[in-house]
Amino acid sequence: MSELATKAEKLDASDELAAKRAEFVLDDVVYLDGNSLGALPVAVPGRVEDVVRRQWGELRIRSWTEGGWWTAPERIGDRIAPLVGAAAGQIVVGDSTSVNVFKALVGAVRLARAGDVARDEIVVDATTFPTDGYIAESAARMTGCTLRPVAPSEVPGALGDRTAAVLLNHVDYRTGRLHDLPSLTAAVHEAGAVVVWDLCHSAGALPVGLDEHGVDLAVGCTYKYLNGGPGSPAFLYVRADLQDRFDSPLPGWNSHVEPFGMRSGYEPAAGAVRGRVGTPDILSMLALEAALEAWDGVTVEAVRAKSLALTDFFLECVGTYVPEGRVECVTPRAHGERGSQIALRCADAGDVMKRLIERGVVGDFRHPDVLRFGFTPLYVGFADVERAARVLAEVLAEVLA
Repeated sequence: MSELATKAEKLDASDELAAKRAEFVLDDVVYLDGNSLGALPVAVPGRVEDVVRRQWGELRIRSWTEGGWWTAPERIGDRIAPLVGAAAGQIVVGDSTSVNVFKALVGAVRLARAGDVARDEIVVDATTFPTDGYIAESAARMTGCTLRPVAPSEVPGALGDRTAAVLLNHVDYRTGRLHDLPSLTAAVHEAGAVVVWDLCHSAGALPVGLDEHGVDLAVGCTYKYLNGGPGSPAFLYVRADLQDRFDSPLPGWNSHVEPFGMRSGYEPAAGAVRGRVGTPDILSMLALEAALEAWDGVTVEAVRAKSLALTDFFLECVGTYVPEGRVECVTPRAHGERGSQIALRCADAGDVMKRLIERGVVGDFRHPDVLRFGFTPLYVGFADVERAARVLAEVLAEVLA
């Protein structure tokens, strides 16, 4: 056994989260793609069966009240809230990430213009996930704003009297770089603008501190580190003191103050409910609720500590097993600048990832030359990390021979 394999055994033996692995459906594959789709929690299949067979099959329409279907978006939002540093009553679950980004960004422009109608510019993360950029461009056209793509590090210098809203990613999806949410939020506020944070690659992976840092609006998906399942509903955070002024561009009957009044005029409900639109996707929503039980007894701080330990160990293993020059780490090594993934640049990355997957190490590939490895601390162990780096070295030796 190699020194690193022995070290991995010792690290796994002292891992306070090791027991959580048993709460997921796993096999002998090293699964390092939880930053795209989280593993299945063991509690989900039975819960979904109950929702389908009993709640839908037997109770039918009664489940909206007796089964708690109607209140699920806010109830599950409150379950997610501690994982992103928010008090209860500020998060609603429902719709996709894309839809929620649209609601948040247009709502942010409207909030800013309520104080200054001359604000006519939206600043967007120039390195953002493509959909966020598409939505920002559409939101700008719809609101009569100019769209200004800016690298996150350059945002403070790009803000001014015209800035209405700023859309930023907490963690870069390609590189895993963690951006400085506290200082960037403060800079946006100093300029009198409203900030929207995309938390898709940080929710459930590291402390966010939405309330602590005064974030205005935030959006996140639940199928990555929160393990809610493919296409599970996203969440929308609206800070408590902004809720009575949040003007959603998608008013629906579910966010009406009297949803069953069926009135022709729209009057928004109070609180986070304003973020709702139409009928919730109950099957996915309640699967997510069951998945979140895996977080019982777990703190985000413990998850973050293990995440950094896992990624540090992966870099150590890659540095030992992979000959110098064959890969380049594009993820920052500084803890304060790293999310919960490692991105490596290499030649023939697509072929390399294909071969890794064939050998039981699952990550993913981003065009043109980036290998992404996501580390979900609830179920990834240190032996997984050592094996992944060792197999990577073997594959690289073959591909680049």
